[in-house]
Amino acid sequence: MSPLDAFWHIANFFAPAWAVAAMLALVVKLLWRRQLASTTWARLTLAGALGGSAGLIAAIWLLGHDGTIAGYGLLLLGVSLPQWWMTLKPGR
Repeated sequence: MSPLDAFWHIANFFAPAWAVAAMLALVVKLLWRRQLASTTWARLTLAGALGGSAGLIAAIWLLGHDGTIAGYGLLLLGVSLPQWWMTLKPGR
């Protein structure tokens, strides 16, 4: 595998976490406009993306491979928990 292939392999592995985090941040920012006025969309996205990436890594570690329903559940849990926490404590 060439370095370029390895890059694309890793980027495609983390792409669902980053895409779900961006979409959830947009929805959260629209629904809780007042509570999250001081929190930027980028900050919500980054927190969710890092949590989702950790969820994907945990799925690989716990289950041995990706692409399972349990793995996607860990992804969603990893994306939603940081954004939920930031909704409770705006300005972080």
